Amino acid sequence: MSGAVEAKLAELGLTLPGVVPPLAAYQPAVQSGVYVYTAGQLPMVDGKLPVTGKVGAEVTAEEAKDLARTCALNALAAVKSVVGDLDRIARVVKVVGFVASASDFTGQPGVLNGASELLGAVLGDKGVHARSAVGVAVLPLDAPVEVEIQVELTQA
Repeated sequence: MSGAVEAKLAELGLTLPGVVPPLAAYQPAVQSGVYVYTAGQLPMVDGKLPVTGKVGAEVTAEEAKDLARTCALNALAAVKSVVGDLDRIARVVKVVGFVASASDFTGQPGVLNGASELLGAVLGDKGVHARSAVGVAVLPLDAPVEVEIQVELTQA
């Protein structure tokens, strides 16, 4: 099933990827009432991380911003796997992003703009959200960034 949201993705030259399989004992997304919560999404492309390492060391802030965009796309795929149609998104409520950071890197908000800007471009006003951008020492698989989202659904 695809609708306006997936048409907007196509207009932006993007394709919704398949759901990234879990790395451990969890689900990519779960629904509770009118909310869908995604697990942390790594910037996996075709089952692999395109780059690894710390932002501000092995990975530039600009590269990490692009990776955060990929994480948000993967999060939308996880949401769709639960609800079947991204047009059911009433709004993105919260985005939480983790940036594996070199000890002196302080640009986490700029990195997470990659995810926020993608959600805004795809969902318009429904993509406006609250957000946390957190620097961490290391992420799974040595990923530079990880993003999770919480969305509110329209009533079915």
